[in-house]
Amino acid sequence: MKREFSAGGIVFNSKGQVLVTQHSQNKHWSFPKGLIDPGQTSEQAAVREVKEEGGVEAEIIGKVGYSKYVYTLNGEKIFKVVTYYLMKYKSGDIADHDFEVSDLGWFEPEEALKKLTFSQDKELLKKALKMIND
Repeated sequence: MKREFSAGGIVFNSKGQVLVTQHSQNKHWSFPKGLIDPGQTSEQAAVREVKEEGGVEAEIIGKVGYSKYVYTLNGEKIFKVVTYYLMKYKSGDIADHDFEVSDLGWFEPEEALKKLTFSQDKELLKKALKMIND
């Protein structure tokens, strides 16, 4: 089985809202994330993907955890591991996102929990909120 490694960010703004994105192709709601390019660290990939898919510059505060799942692409099963980082918004406008995202926004944590498609993402958001509050 092919393996893929990605990284992403759970980004909070100064109002305590979290950035959630809707993927253009399959319409699921999640956090900005993407493949780690050759020679890149997972941290560098997470910051880059937040900029590309979320339109904003953000700074890493700490590692939240991992999302692991299997998906099928062109008949091939792929095992994917995504490392998520807790991030703080620095600058930029979410309107500057790329084509991979069809919709996005800053949401209150309770609203984000309802919007997120996958249970793993909901658990990661809860963990990120605990990190902020501790």
